[in-house]
Amino acid sequence: MFTGLSDPSLWVAVAFFGFVALLIRYKVPSKMIAALDDRADQIRRELEEARQLREDAQSLLADYQRKQRDATIEAEEIITLAKKEAEALAEETEAKLAEQLERRTRQAEDKIARAELQAINEVQAVAAELSIKAAEQILREKVTGSKADSLVEKAIAAIPDHFSAQQ
Repeated sequence: MFTGLSDPSLWVAVAFFGFVALLIRYKVPSKMIAALDDRADQIRRELEEARQLREDAQSLLADYQRKQRDATIEAEEIITLAKKEAEALAEETEAKLAEQLERRTRQAEDKIARAELQAINEVQAVAAELSIKAAEQILREKVTGSKADSLVEKAIAAIPDHFSAQQ
Protein backbone atom coordinates (compact mmCIF):
# COMPACT_ATOMS: atom_id res chain seq x y z
CA MET A 1 0.00 0.00 0.00
CA PHE A 2 2.62 2.40 0.88
CA THR A 3 4.71 3.12 -2.18
CA GLY A 4 7.01 5.73 -0.80
CA LEU A 5 7.36 9.42 -0.90
CA SER A 6 5.75 9.68 -4.24
CA ASP A 7 2.44 8.46 -2.89
CA PRO A 8 -0.11 11.31 -3.02
CA SER A 9 -1.98 9.91 -0.01
CA LEU A 10 1.08 10.49 2.13
CA TRP A 11 1.35 14.09 1.09
CA VAL A 12 -2.37 14.69 1.63
CA ALA A 13 -2.04 13.23 5.15
CA VAL A 14 1.09 15.32 5.87
CA ALA A 15 -0.64 18.47 4.61
CA PHE A 16 -3.72 17.74 6.67
CA PHE A 17 -1.79 17.18 9.88
CA GLY A 18 0.34 20.26 9.14
CA PHE A 19 -2.76 22.35 8.64
CA VAL A 20 -4.28 21.07 11.90
CA ALA A 21 -0.95 21.81 13.70
CA LEU A 22 -0.97 25.38 12.38
CA LEU A 23 -4.56 25.84 13.46
CA ILE A 24 -3.72 24.66 16.96
CA ARG A 25 -0.54 26.77 17.07
CA TYR A 26 -2.39 30.03 16.28
CA LYS A 27 -5.36 29.11 18.51
CA VAL A 28 -7.77 29.14 15.61
CA PRO A 29 -10.04 26.47 17.13
CA SER A 30 -10.59 28.57 20.26
CA LYS A 31 -11.27 31.64 18.09
CA MET A 32 -13.60 29.57 15.95
CA ILE A 33 -15.34 28.24 19.06
CA ALA A 34 -15.60 31.77 20.45
CA ALA A 35 -17.01 33.03 17.12
CA LEU A 36 -19.44 30.12 17.02
CA ASP A 37 -20.43 30.80 20.66
CA ASP A 38 -20.95 34.47 19.83
CA ARG A 39 -23.01 33.52 16.81
CA ALA A 40 -25.04 31.04 18.94
CA ASP A 41 -25.62 33.80 21.54
CA GLN A 42 -26.69 36.20 18.80
CA ILE A 43 -29.08 33.60 17.34
CA ARG A 44 -30.42 32.90 20.86
CA ARG A 45 -31.02 36.65 21.39
CA GLU A 46 -32.72 36.95 18.00
CA LEU A 47 -34.90 33.92 18.78
CA GLU A 48 -35.83 35.45 22.14
CA GLU A 49 -36.58 38.76 20.47
CA ALA A 50 -38.63 36.97 17.80
CA ARG A 51 -40.53 35.08 20.52
CA GLN A 52 -41.18 38.35 22.35
CA LEU A 53 -42.33 40.03 19.12
CA ARG A 54 -44.60 37.07 18.39
CA GLU A 55 -46.15 37.32 21.87
CA ASP A 56 -46.63 41.08 21.41
CA ALA A 57 -48.19 40.52 17.99
CA GLN A 58 -50.54 37.88 19.42
CA SER A 59 -51.47 40.23 22.24
CA LEU A 60 -52.14 43.05 19.76
CA LEU A 61 -54.15 40.71 17.56
CA ALA A 62 -56.25 39.58 20.52
CA ASP A 63 -56.74 43.22 21.55
CA TYR A 64 -57.84 44.25 18.05
CA GLN A 65 -60.14 41.25 17.77
CA ARG A 66 -61.72 42.18 21.11
CA LYS A 67 -62.09 45.80 19.96
CA GLN A 68 -63.65 44.60 16.69
CA ARG A 69 -66.13 42.41 18.61
CA ASP A 70 -66.94 45.33 20.90
CA ALA A 71 -67.40 47.66 17.92
CA THR A 72 -69.63 45.10 16.20
CA ILE A 73 -71.75 44.73 19.33
CA GLU A 74 -71.95 48.51 19.72
CA ALA A 75 -72.91 48.91 16.05
CA GLU A 76 -75.66 46.30 16.47
CA GLU A 77 -76.92 48.11 19.55
CA ILE A 78 -76.92 51.41 17.66
CA ILE A 79 -78.82 49.82 14.77
CA THR A 80 -81.34 48.27 17.17
CA LEU A 81 -81.82 51.60 18.94
CA ALA A 82 -82.19 53.42 15.62
CA LYS A 83 -84.82 50.91 14.48
CA LYS A 84 -86.75 51.36 17.74
CA GLU A 85 -86.55 55.15 17.42
CA ALA A 86 -87.68 54.96 13.79
CA GLU A 87 -90.62 52.74 14.75
CA ALA A 88 -91.56 55.08 17.60
CA LEU A 89 -91.30 58.08 15.28
CA ALA A 90 -93.41 56.31 12.65
CA GLU A 91 -96.06 55.46 15.26
CA GLU A 92 -96.03 59.01 16.59
CA THR A 93 -96.29 60.45 13.08
CA GLU A 94 -99.11 58.05 12.25
CA ALA A 95 -100.95 59.00 15.45
CA LYS A 96 -100.50 62.71 14.72
CA LEU A 97 -101.68 62.21 11.15
CA ALA A 98 -104.75 60.29 12.33
CA GLU A 99 -105.47 62.97 14.93
CA GLN A 100 -105.06 65.73 12.35
CA LEU A 101 -107.29 63.87 9.89
CA GLU A 102 -109.93 63.37 12.58
CA ARG A 103 -109.74 67.05 13.58
CA ARG A 104 -110.09 68.18 9.97
CA THR A 105 -112.98 65.76 9.45
CA ARG A 106 -114.72 67.20 12.54
CA GLN A 107 -114.06 70.74 11.29
CA ALA A 108 -115.51 69.88 7.88
CA GLU A 109 -118.52 68.20 9.49
CA ASP A 110 -119.03 71.23 11.78
CA LYS A 111 -118.74 73.56 8.79
CA ILE A 112 -121.26 71.46 6.85
CA ALA A 113 -123.62 71.41 9.86
CA ARG A 114 -123.34 75.21 10.20
CA ALA A 115 -123.97 75.64 6.47
CA GLU A 116 -127.01 73.32 6.71
CA LEU A 117 -128.33 75.22 9.72
CA GLN A 118 -127.74 78.54 7.99
CA ALA A 119 -129.49 77.25 4.85
CA ILE A 120 -132.41 75.96 6.92
CA ASN A 121 -132.64 79.30 8.75
CA GLU A 122 -132.50 81.21 5.46
CA VAL A 123 -135.17 78.96 3.94
CA GLN A 124 -137.32 79.37 7.07
CA ALA A 125 -136.81 83.13 7.01
CA VAL A 126 -137.74 83.32 3.33
CA ALA A 127 -140.72 81.00 3.89
CA ALA A 128 -141.82 83.04 6.91
CA GLU A 129 -141.46 86.27 5.01
CA LEU A 130 -143.42 84.85 2.06
CA SER A 131 -146.06 83.52 4.45
CA ILE A 132 -146.33 86.88 6.12
CA LYS A 133 -146.66 88.67 2.81
CA ALA A 134 -149.20 86.15 1.57
CA ALA A 135 -151.18 86.36 4.82
CA GLU A 136 -150.98 90.13 4.73
CA GLN A 137 -152.23 90.20 1.17
CA ILE A 138 -155.05 87.74 1.91
CA LEU A 139 -156.08 89.62 5.06
CA ARG A 140 -156.05 92.96 3.24
CA GLU A 141 -158.26 91.53 0.56
CA LYS A 142 -160.66 89.81 2.97
CA VAL A 143 -160.73 92.07 6.02
CA THR A 144 -161.74 95.69 5.57
CA GLY A 145 -162.38 98.57 7.80
CA SER A 146 -160.39 100.47 10.41
CA LYS A 147 -160.62 97.76 13.04
CA ALA A 148 -159.36 95.19 10.62
CA ASP A 149 -156.50 97.41 9.69
CA SER A 150 -155.35 97.77 13.31
CA LEU A 151 -155.82 94.02 13.92
CA VAL A 152 -153.79 93.16 10.82
CA GLU A 153 -151.04 95.59 11.78
CA LYS A 154 -150.76 94.08 15.30
CA ALA A 155 -150.68 90.50 13.95
CA ILE A 156 -148.12 91.34 11.30
CA ALA A 157 -145.90 93.06 13.86
CA ALA A 158 -146.09 90.02 16.22
CA ILE A 159 -145.17 87.41 13.57
CA PRO A 160 -141.41 88.10 13.38
CA ASP A 161 -141.17 88.04 17.19
CA HIS A 162 -142.98 84.72 17.23
CA PHE A 163 -140.58 83.09 14.71
CA SER A 164 -137.44 84.43 16.35
CA ALA A 165 -138.58 82.98 19.72
CA GLN A 166 -139.00 79.51 18.13
CA GLN A 167 -135.45 79.40 16.86
